[in-house]
Amino acid sequence: MNLPEDFKIKMKALLKDEYEAFIQSYEEGKQQGLRINTLKVSINDFLQKSPFQLEKIPWVKEGFFYKEDERPGKHPYHEAGLYYIQEPSAMAVGELVDPQPGEKVLDLCAAPGGKTTHMAIKMKGEGLLVANEIHPNRAKILSQNVERMGIRNAVVTNETPERLAGRFQGYFDRILVDAPCSGEGMFRKDPVARSEWSLDNVALCSSRQSDIIKRAAEMLRPGGRLVYSTCTFSPEENEGVINQFISETADFMIEEIQVYDGFEKGRTDWIPEPTTGIEHTIRLWPHHLQGEGHFIAVLRKNDGEDSSKKNQYAETLRDQKTLKDYLKFADENLQMTPKGDYVLFGDQLYLLPKDMLSLKNLKVLRPGWHLGALKKNRFEPSHALALSLKTEDVKHSMSFDTESDEIHAYLRGEALQSEGPKGWYLVAVDGYSLGWGKLVDRTLKNHFPKGLRWTGK
Repeated sequence: MNLPEDFKIKMKALLKDEYEAFIQSYEEGKQQGLRINTLKVSINDFLQKSPFQLEKIPWVKEGFFYKEDERPGKHPYHEAGLYYIQEPSAMAVGELVDPQPGEKVLDLCAAPGGKTTHMAIKMKGEGLLVANEIHPNRAKILSQNVERMGIRNAVVTNETPERLAGRFQGYFDRILVDAPCSGEGMFRKDPVARSEWSLDNVALCSSRQSDIIKRAAEMLRPGGRLVYSTCTFSPEENEGVINQFISETADFMIEEIQVYDGFEKGRTDWIPEPTTGIEHTIRLWPHHLQGEGHFIAVLRKNDGEDSSKKNQYAETLRDQKTLKDYLKFADENLQMTPKGDYVLFGDQLYLLPKDMLSLKNLKVLRPGWHLGALKKNRFEPSHALALSLKTEDVKHSMSFDTESDEIHAYLRGEALQSEGPKGWYLVAVDGYSLGWGKLVDRTLKNHFPKGLRWTGK
């Protein structure tokens, strides 16, 4: 593999006797992983149905390696959100954030959504999960992945850390900063990361990371957990950032965390004047385990101001007249009516997660559970609503086998022929929701989103 020359020189000086084993790892195939979405399917049920050869990933119970020649991204189960394809080392991060149901959690640099969706399954649909991404196009991908995984309690924002810190002072129980980095840990799988790498970019990333973690710290409540991670090897972006932060921030400490075989301690010898606890950070190396490079530090905020009672909460829609078409749809098509704090974005209706603060003047892509659109004299359910429901949640559904002609035709956007009462149907693969169809005169009109439709046979 063609690695940047300055990178090789730097890593040889750092790793010394380990350098040859490290470089040899780049000649090996990259590791492939998927993480089962237990919001939709249990681990045992998925393993019984899985068409893939899976091997357990030791550090995450929902995570499995799959074979390089398999294509889980081209399977109907992927469209149903039964799993998320994620690099195996990256799965360790969500495990260490370890959010609990009912907590308020922030993923500050969240795209494309692997760690967001991991934390969501740990929260089991309870509490508030804010997933933020500063780059608009990446924020859209993040929002799409939140939708596909059927997550109801997430708000997706497209903001700077500074603007979020101005709104969420001392608010969150847990915060993840998966910081933008030089991407050295992804060189084996990402040619773009290799081509864009430079020593100057490492220094730029380190400065930016220091600014981001400071803003994150402002948004954490006393007693809260802040997890900092990167997918790079540079001490300047890892131990160096944490060492500077702890040295300058008296109310934080580095927590000791559980490690697994192949996990290594942070390197106190790679930074000047290491503070207490740097040895409790962890490094994941491609020559020590089946995964790419990662760095993780878990921090605890001991003191500080609890600002939660000062916050202004979001305004909600309570006009039953405005909601009448939605309520009529729910009564006719659902076994239960999703209720709570409604909010309208244009003609799009959402349910806000509990305890969401005011959305005023924030760039928000997804303010909660997307229910659908309030059109003139009718309500049209969203794809997000379909993917967050089970067949037992609706009055009409039709399920097809994963290898059936019908399911592949549906994913291509084609209409299906069917008998039954007219109205909205939840279309499913092996019992797991894929999207909506509307039955009229024995024809199920296809409502699978055009941008997601498969091409070819």
